[in-house]
Amino acid sequence: MPGLIGKKLGMTNYYTADGRMLPVTVIEAGPCTVVQIKTADKDGYTALQLGYGSKKNVNKPESGHLKKVNLESASVLKEFRNFDISGFSQGDKVTVELFKAGDKVKVSSKSKGRGFQGVVKRHGFSGVGGTSHGQHDRERAPGSIGSSSYPSRVFKGMKMAGRMGYDNFTVRNLQVVNVIPEKNIVLVKGAVPGAANSIVEINI
Repeated sequence: MPGLIGKKLGMTNYYTADGRMLPVTVIEAGPCTVVQIKTADKDGYTALQLGYGSKKNVNKPESGHLKKVNLESASVLKEFRNFDISGFSQGDKVTVELFKAGDKVKVSSKSKGRGFQGVVKRHGFSGVGGTSHGQHDRERAPGSIGSSSYPSRVFKGMKMAGRMGYDNFTVRNLQVVNVIPEKNIVLVKGAVPGAANSIVEINI
């Protein structure tokens, strides 16, 4: 079965019929349109390309691509592979009814962006210790990073300050707690990577 593209709305509490409280992530999933069907004969593999959302500016090539299924725009286009595509055709709508309570899913998204961070926050360094002899702002410094005359350079992959976060993350074996088809909502037990309103991908 294909997955769905959606948007993380946030987290809340969900109470089961027996009174248990569960922490859940609220995801607005779909409806997604089947924009293109890729076949082994033509493309070398089988896949469904799904479109989700809308946006203001669409260039000419993308506009022509979407016109085949009567779509004006799509904010996200993603391919879903490795399943039987025989039951789908271009223009079909894939909705949250793909899932049901109790299903195990994996959710992929971009983690929260942290911006440019130092080595203490980014890598857990403890700093170089107290200040002395007039030094200032040394508590969170990385310390010496280079070698002596050989090799006279800094090796690739050295843990240093830099951009942190906004990486691809996938959380597996999350349980679908409830599905609300009329609002295109899926409630998933536990946390999902990303900030509120970030794009997520749900796969069975």
